[in-house]
Amino acid sequence: MVLRSLYFALFLIALAGPSIGNAMKEIKQEGKDIFLAIDLSRSMNAEDINPSRLQRVKFELKNLVKNFSSDRLGIIIFSSEAFIQCPLTFDQNVIQLHLDGLNSGLVPNSGTDIGAPLKLAFSKFQTDESQEPKSKAIILISDGEDFGDGLEETLNELNSKGIKVFSMGVGTANGSTIPRGSGVVIDQTTNRPAISRLTSDNLKKIANDTGGDYFELSGEQNDIPHLIDTISKLEGTVMASRTVEASSNKYFYFLLAALLLAVIDAILPVKTLSF
Repeated sequence: MVLRSLYFALFLIALAGPSIGNAMKEIKQEGKDIFLAIDLSRSMNAEDINPSRLQRVKFELKNLVKNFSSDRLGIIIFSSEAFIQCPLTFDQNVIQLHLDGLNSGLVPNSGTDIGAPLKLAFSKFQTDESQEPKSKAIILISDGEDFGDGLEETLNELNSKGIKVFSMGVGTANGSTIPRGSGVVIDQTTNRPAISRLTSDNLKKIANDTGGDYFELSGEQNDIPHLIDTISKLEGTVMASRTVEASSNKYFYFLLAALLLAVIDAILPVKTLSF
């Protein structure tokens, strides 16, 4: 009875997590440089994802950027050309403000060159003061349509510098018409409403050739949490390091002693007293 009372008390002490003394712990703050390359071609207004591809992307990205408060984020917008909408910054409020204002009217809409934002991001990374390849990445968001050229050369440059591209395909295989004013976009070759569908092959190739991953966003599939988890695991540049004093939890010693006494209790013979 004494033995069981003793190890039961030790279990309770271990559960309370007693801290005895102090220990020094080093905390490192790591940061990455991430460009969000967002397709603003007219096809991103398609409504095969509610309320539209672009509106859904804006909503998801506003949640995504909150997970990278210690990283520098920048925004590149593109269609047939690519432009820096927001340079790399730690300011989350600025990023959120630019995301709110995204619309297809911000860029020329004469086709989509999916290589243009990658080339622009590579150029900005190269001219940046920080030259840590492992801390740089591009998140490419598009429906995958591509009418540009020179993509292979850009992918080789990115790969040579260890800059990974994580592509996010937006849309569905069935696709949808593209709203334009009070009507829809007309395909000039057939004189019928144009249908925009997710073309994932280009996006998968870009991710594969740069060592990144492909993700998808549609009405039935949302890989945003997986994208956040993958980007979070990237090795970042150590931005700051500090040593803090923390209490040293000693629960393990009490737990070990309680387990030892419990084992002894289990192997001891039990005698029954009769009167």
